[in-house]
Amino acid sequence: MKREELGDLMAFLAVAEEKSFTKAAARLGTSQSSLSLIIKRLEERLGLRLLTRTTRSLAPTAAGEQLLSTLSPALGNIEAQLSALSEFRDKPAGSFRITAGEHAIETLLWPKLSTFLRDYPDIKVELVADSAMTDIVADRFDAGVRLGDQVEKDMIAVRIGPLARMIVVAAPSCFKEMPPPATPQELTAHRCINIRLPSYGGFYAWEFERDGQEVRVRVDGQVAFNGVPQLIQAALDGYGLAFVHEDVVRKYIDDGRLIRVLDDWSQPFPGYHLYYPSRRHPSPAFTMLVEALKADHPLKQKDQG
Repeated sequence: MKREELGDLMAFLAVAEEKSFTKAAARLGTSQSSLSLIIKRLEERLGLRLLTRTTRSLAPTAAGEQLLSTLSPALGNIEAQLSALSEFRDKPAGSFRITAGEHAIETLLWPKLSTFLRDYPDIKVELVADSAMTDIVADRFDAGVRLGDQVEKDMIAVRIGPLARMIVVAAPSCFKEMPPPATPQELTAHRCINIRLPSYGGFYAWEFERDGQEVRVRVDGQVAFNGVPQLIQAALDGYGLAFVHEDVVRKYIDDGRLIRVLDDWSQPFPGYHLYYPSRRHPSPAFTMLVEALKADHPLKQKDQG
């Protein structure tokens, strides 16, 4: 195969995966016009239409889908093998993409990576904040972060955080006219702050457990958000009860700005796990990255001098 033919196939892979010439051009660091000419050249050489284009959408044809299903794992394996060659370097190197929610990035990933990456300047990491249930294989991520009970069975999962807990909190003003709820079911009588999660497709139903009894409650209120920082601010402003990770509001509980309720219904559950495909052959650099992120892993600074 000629060098330019391999380049044409990589260009097609990018366009087919991104379903956009604009996004694919940005991914490859080229122009849309150049990419369009490459795809046209590839289609003429094969004598097949690989992409169906309209003014609003772009999708692979049947022939394009078949080529895509062959190229994606093949080129992915080549990338993995090239990455594995880093073990022959004096310094570990590699580029890795990780998808995770903002909470996991802020509280776990970045605090550990900010130290790790200073020690290994040839390792590059892209963190993509996304709360949806991303398919890391289809979207070409090296790893993802989810709560332990959400990781698919065919993935390798590594615990990177402690047990988690969701709690109900509210500003003291919320209980001036109505006492705090004694059971989850009583939440329906209170103003609550909803959050819309992409992974659920709608407002999140609050989940509780006590003595083996599980309860899910759909709440209602005046405001709703799709971001946790905004939800917490609304709770501080007295707009209702909120259901949030305990660690992100602990300081507000300590200073009295928020009150915790239904504490006996808030049970701990498996915290964040880093996960990646079990069939992946991890490079030395990726293995070091995983080790640095493991829960309770003591990050070591390089010896000075």
